[in-house]
Amino acid sequence: MDITGSSAIVTGGASGIGAAVARALAAKGATVVIADLNAEKGEALAAEINGVFAKVDVTDTEQITAAVEAAAEIAPLRACVNSAGIGWAQRTIGRDGQVASAHDLDAFRKVVEINLIGTFDMTRQAATVMSRNEPDADGQRGAIVNLASVAAFDGQIGQASYSASKGGVVGMTLPVARDLAASGIRVNTVAPGLIDTPIYDAFPDPEQFKANLGQNVLFPKRLGHSEELASMVVECVTNSYMNGETIRVDGGIRMPPK
Repeated sequence: MDITGSSAIVTGGASGIGAAVARALAAKGATVVIADLNAEKGEALAAEINGVFAKVDVTDTEQITAAVEAAAEIAPLRACVNSAGIGWAQRTIGRDGQVASAHDLDAFRKVVEINLIGTFDMTRQAATVMSRNEPDADGQRGAIVNLASVAAFDGQIGQASYSASKGGVVGMTLPVARDLAASGIRVNTVAPGLIDTPIYDAFPDPEQFKANLGQNVLFPKRLGHSEELASMVVECVTNSYMNGETIRVDGGIRMPPK
């Protein structure tokens, strides 16, 4: 599917994997709407790639609507990438045997609301707008790519909320793809492994920490680059025969329990 002259939306597009995806889609000729909470980084990236920044909290339906409408006003919306998400680490029960020490239920709810419900809300709204597009020679009107995680399959101790949310993204991929097939819209999911993003900058010695993590990867023994994820996302957008799939991009890693 050719996205030249189209618009695209990338949630969580101001940094990390989302920013790499935004750059890659822009390189393919799309005008990218960077939907993110970080206005400073989002506006800077938009200026770099001749895109548009839209302040979006994916738990806010009205903000999603505004971003989708902004994209459609620029050009036909043919690509949507859901990269926005948060993590949370907490064991299911505490050490003292008290319910008060068990996993924070509000935190669990928030992770699911952002990672899963936010992804579905953007998907349903973007697909609605895509359904109005003129189809190409293959009958395609658009493509949606969601970012999950290998935690959907290899969730570690303390990752109950994160794994559940990402497992939900994986689980809805095929039914949504089947649902949207009648409208000529493809849906795929990419599940990253250990990726080198700014999340590791908070550690005392981030480079050594990342090097140690990389030793757990089958091959190559390093963290993945955001550009490597973006390459797969672009393939899912542009390859007209990619549909209803979840693809791990993880160097062959299978995460241990902890």
